[in-house]
Amino acid sequence: MKWSYRIATIAGTEVRIHATFLLLLIYFGVTGMSGGRGIAGAWDAVALVLAMFTCVLLHEFGHVTAAKFYGIRTPDITLLPIGGVARLERMPRKPAHEFVVAVCGPLVNVAIAAVIALFLGAAGKMSLDFDLQSNGPFWVTLMQWNILMVAFNMVPAFPMDGGRVLRSLLGMFVDYGRATRWAAAVGQGIAMLVVLSMLVSGAFQPFLMLIAVFIFIAAGQEAAVVTQEEATKDLLVRDAMVTQFVSLRPTDLLRDAVTSLLAGSQHDFPVLDERGSVIGILSRKRLVSALAEFGPGHPAQLVIEPCAEGVGPLQPLSSAMEFLNASACPAVPVIDPVSGRLVGLLTSENIGEMLMIRAALAPRAAAAARSDSL
Repeated sequence: MKWSYRIATIAGTEVRIHATFLLLLIYFGVTGMSGGRGIAGAWDAVALVLAMFTCVLLHEFGHVTAAKFYGIRTPDITLLPIGGVARLERMPRKPAHEFVVAVCGPLVNVAIAAVIALFLGAAGKMSLDFDLQSNGPFWVTLMQWNILMVAFNMVPAFPMDGGRVLRSLLGMFVDYGRATRWAAAVGQGIAMLVVLSMLVSGAFQPFLMLIAVFIFIAAGQEAAVVTQEEATKDLLVRDAMVTQFVSLRPTDLLRDAVTSLLAGSQHDFPVLDERGSVIGILSRKRLVSALAEFGPGHPAQLVIEPCAEGVGPLQPLSSAMEFLNASACPAVPVIDPVSGRLVGLLTSENIGEMLMIRAALAPRAAAAARSDSL
């Protein structure tokens, strides 16, 4: 994610913090100084925010641990002002597995709240008037925060935890694609209701509006991804890969890549060694930035993006798309398993074009099938 910075790596998962998170700390630091509390109030407010987001991080690691149990890696977790985002390599396809992964995050908050309540005893009385900017007891506020996280995350607004629980339950009765689209529709409906209620009542809350917009967009994106995966479930990599492409040699300069870029529509260029093995990919974005920094006489090999792994031409396209989405390279090399040579490139643009062509030809194919059956 852009504007995010790595602060730690825990059990193979990078913990990243978004630059806008610092604005949140500044905001609560300034508000903490109000009421004559001064610097001490600012430090108390910042300490509370840091403690709350430590709970958010533990929540995300609840998901990470459960996903790891099913063989799913989590490359990174990013802390944003609106919460944390754990980027799993893929979501579990079995409803029972997704249910476990989804609920393990809120269960961490339940455990944290229970431990704090046990520690506080009779002093840990709950209050319905929860205000992060109040000067209430630190541990009581933190306990309330964790309970609020559980209640908020379990709202069935896909793709939040409650929405993923809803999809897992729907997935026990319908196929994965339909369950995703139904859960996404529920999530978008809830987001629209929240926005409409704020507009009607006049009680505009920017933070809640931001979350509603995020839910609406994210739900639509995930439904679109699953629909695309459904459309490619019977296809192989060779059906969508680019077979006519220009490659670069290790000795080529950036000016040579510019010539190839301007001569055709190819945006990403594989760099091959003397044996025809892929060293890396030179993307158009990296090419343009390298030209501005080093000039056209700079060796192309020194600015390429390493792509050590590739996919095979007979690999299912759906799994290759997951690999492409998780890869830092804009184009995935397609390697012949026998010779080890590059035989194609897999890009999201080419996959999209192939799907559009299939969609355009689908009515004609269906009509032909009906006429053959008569």
